[in-house]
Amino acid sequence: MTLDPEKPQTRQNVEVRFSPDGTPLAIRHDGRIWMVDPDVHTAHWYTRDAWWETRNRAAIGTGDLVSIEHWQVQATLPSAGAELRTFTLRREPLAAEWQLESIS
Repeated sequence: MTLDPEKPQTRQNVEVRFSPDGTPLAIRHDGRIWMVDPDVHTAHWYTRDAWWETRNRAAIGTGDLVSIEHWQVQATLPSAGAELRTFTLRREPLAAEWQLESIS
């Protein structure tokens, strides 16, 4: 799936490879591997989900139902002359997979 520049938003699942310290190293998207540039600033933050609006109950011991994790990184294809793109990634509470929120 290639993102349309007119509509750069998506919620497609992507694979993310992390370093031992938890920083993204690479993203597999659309059949290609994008390498995160370690020399460009990355942003990491959490937002809160209003779980009570989407779920009737939360079972005791379910875990963190409200923290949505986000990363914004600069990545490029490994080919010569490829330009950097900004990837915004998110992971929903209790989810194992990452979603591509946007590319710009």
